[in-house]
Amino acid sequence: MSASVDAMAHAIVEAHRAIVGLPVSDLSPAEYHHAEHAYRAAKQAARMLGFIEADAECVALAWRARTERTGDFDARAWPDEPIDFGLAPHPRADAFAACPRSLGLYAVLPDAAWVGRMAQAGVPTVQLRFKSDDATAVQREIDIAVEAVRGTGARLFINDHWQAAIRAGAYGVHLGQEDIAAADLNAIRSEGLCLGLSTHGYAEMLRVDRLSPSYIAMGAVYPTNLKVMPSAPQGPGRLAVYAKLMRNHALVAIGGVDEARLPEVLASGVGSVAVVRALVAAAQPEAVAAKWRALIDAAAAARTY
Repeated sequence: MSASVDAMAHAIVEAHRAIVGLPVSDLSPAEYHHAEHAYRAAKQAARMLGFIEADAECVALAWRARTERTGDFDARAWPDEPIDFGLAPHPRADAFAACPRSLGLYAVLPDAAWVGRMAQAGVPTVQLRFKSDDATAVQREIDIAVEAVRGTGARLFINDHWQAAIRAGAYGVHLGQEDIAAADLNAIRSEGLCLGLSTHGYAEMLRVDRLSPSYIAMGAVYPTNLKVMPSAPQGPGRLAVYAKLMRNHALVAIGGVDEARLPEVLASGVGSVAVVRALVAAAQPEAVAAKWRALIDAAAAARTY
């Protein structure tokens, strides 16, 4: 690596360490596929800032694209223009059904009883994350959940079980990265259901953007032990740069968000915050939901898209 590339890389690191820097967890050697100094400096810097190889490659390609587009290498400006990441413009003919840009408080709940309870409490978006290997039990729980939200105005997403969601007439489906390939996305789209997809960094965001989902979930923002995460917590700084890049999508922040962390999550520009433990473990879930709704709705009202 030339001295000039090293200097460029260190300039990027110094400018952005406080916002997007995380401890290095990917110890594999960086792979360089282009010779341009902007690309190589950005790739080196992204790895030094703790981005995994796949995400560092996305950053490097975007930095190269912006440098070529503008004719200027600027170490101080983190790339955040969709065109530099190769994102297609909006609106799109192949998009899934649209959901509100601000989904508000988004409660992820373990069963239909909780779905009904939070819908009755005025939570605007709820997700049934019901875990069972019994297909009959799954369908029954989803059917009950669909009925439980009827007349409440709550939008009900079903985690993973897309076929049962279609049969029950749910508002939408949420899929994790590991579930996308196995799902019939065309069937979900043709039935008019909304589709939400989980992401954990640049490479996954760019991948799901090509599918034109109804919303993109980004996380985990903070540490969480509710499930094994495929990557380290992204932190509020990265959440903010992700949100700026993906600003043409409805966005949901998820992972370890509590009341103390809520303001900095909302400051990122996301239109929705997903919570699990903050509601189901609360002594007074309805009161907690009302407080969170007020905070999230106030942030949405102050935002311009």
